[in-house]
Amino acid sequence: MRVGIGEDLHRVAEGGPLMLGGVAIEGTVGLAGHSDADVLLHAITDAVLGAAGKGDLGAHFPSSDDRWAGADSSLFLTEALRMAREDGWVLANLDATVRAERPRLAGHLAAIRESVARIAGVDASRANVKAKSGEGLDAVGRGEAIGATAVVLLEAAP
Repeated sequence: MRVGIGEDLHRVAEGGPLMLGGVAIEGTVGLAGHSDADVLLHAITDAVLGAAGKGDLGAHFPSSDDRWAGADSSLFLTEALRMAREDGWVLANLDATVRAERPRLAGHLAAIRESVARIAGVDASRANVKAKSGEGLDAVGRGEAIGATAVVLLEAAP
């Protein structure tokens, strides 16, 4: 088994929708980024790449490469999981936390979890997504950024 951790943070920007786990949350501001700025999928992708010993998101999908401008971040996770499978690893479990002051995410978590599980190709029981506020502290708490942290467990493919 192998464990990986991923973390990402994006500035809040006008012109939503906000993408989290492949789900568009309408009526909110978006996030600044080269791709669709899906901070949750970026953190999960980084965790998969780390567990597989494949570096990080920026090494494979650099913001300096125009191919990734506006890209759907599900492509990043799909490719990271493909690389892991190529080396004999499959996703056993993932646990992620989104940190956001606004919007409140409780009403969106089920859809986000289902979306993440679908993108990752696992049963939803193997994908957990939580939300925390910034309690008014730091860039997240002031509503200037949204962050995510993810931990994944890869196991040897059957």
